[in-house]
Amino acid sequence: MRKYSEQELIAFGLVPDRIPKHIAIVMDGNGRWATAKGLPRPAGHRAGVSAVKEIIRFTSDIGVESLTLYAFSTENRKRPKEEVGLLCGLLIESVNREIDELHANNVCIKSIGDLSWFPTAVQETVRAAEEKTKNNTGLKVNVALNYGGRAELVRAMRLAFAESEDADESAIAKHLYTARSGDVDLLIRTGGEARISNFLLWQIAYAELYFTDVMWPDFTREELIKALKNFAGRDRRFGGLNANGAK
Repeated sequence: MRKYSEQELIAFGLVPDRIPKHIAIVMDGNGRWATAKGLPRPAGHRAGVSAVKEIIRFTSDIGVESLTLYAFSTENRKRPKEEVGLLCGLLIESVNREIDELHANNVCIKSIGDLSWFPTAVQETVRAAEEKTKNNTGLKVNVALNYGGRAELVRAMRLAFAESEDADESAIAKHLYTARSGDVDLLIRTGGEARISNFLLWQIAYAELYFTDVMWPDFTREELIKALKNFAGRDRRFGGLNANGAK
C-alpha cells in the first residue's frame, strides 16, 4: 500500500505512473566501502544492512510491488569461512531485529535460492520470518540467499518438463523462485561494476539496467530516486515501436 500521495511523489521528482512494479538490486560494494574508510570488512556489511532497511521502507512507501535483493550468491560461498560465518550471523541478527517492524508494515518476506546450504540457525530464522509475514499484502521482498540464476533456470525447467513434455515459457516461469513477482522492471547494481553476475537471468529479459558507482552502504533513498528518475525517462518498447513509430 503506497504511503505517499501523487503530489508527494511529484515533489520527490518522481513520475507517479512510471514507478516500476518490480525492482531488483545487486547490493555491491560493502567490503570496498569499508576498506576505503580504513575499516574492517564486517563494518561494511553492517552498514549495508542499514541501507537495506532504508530502501525497503522507501520502496514500500512509494508503491513498488516487489523488491528482490541479491544478498548471497552461490559464488559467495568461495569467500573465506570467517566472512561467510559473519554474514550468516549478521543475517540472523538483522532478521530478528527487524522482522516485527517489517510485519507491522505489511511487508511479505520470501527467500529465493537454495537455503539448505546454510547452517540450521539461518534456515530457521529465515523460515520463521517467511511464516510470520506470509499473509501480508504489502511490498513483496525476495531475499536471494545462496542464489544463482543458472541454477534457478535448471530447477524451473526440470519442474516444468516433469509436469508436461510440452512445457512452454509460461510453464517455466511458474516455477521460478520469483513467480509471485513476475518480471523485473528495473535492475540496479551499485558499487561501480556493470555486469549481471548470474542474477535473475530469466526475469530481467526486458528490464531497464541502472549501474552506479555508489557503494551499497551509501545507497540512500536519494540515490534510489535518481535511479527511478532515470527509469521514468526510458522508452520501454519491449521490442516494438514507440508512439512515433521508431524502433
